[in-house]
Amino acid sequence: MTRETVNAICKALPGAQWSDPWGGGHDAWKVGGKMFATIGAVQDGVSVKTPSIEDAALLIDLGRAEKAPYFHRSWVRLDWTTLPEDELRVRIETSYRIILNSLPKKVQREINAPPA
Repeated sequence: MTRETVNAICKALPGAQWSDPWGGGHDAWKVGGKMFATIGAVQDGVSVKTPSIEDAALLIDLGRAEKAPYFHRSWVRLDWTTLPEDELRVRIETSYRIILNSLPKKVQREINAPPA
């Protein structure tokens, strides 16, 4: 798996938008203005939100993830060189859904609306 593959997974999600908010080559993916995935400038992994601090701790304990530097404890960093692509995809999509579901209903409807 590569940075390009992770970016392609994120880009395919409805309403996903890319930015580099800190400069220096970061890939931050947002939906409705809220981040659901980010790749550091020189890292071989992607940080995503989990449903809870306990879920993040479990993934870390199982060796499936590590603590995401600079993020809340409900976020984890996934190493794309060790995780299978299908698991990585599920974790990115889960993070996306968590953020999408936290948005106001009107914004959710606009994101999910078919193109005009």
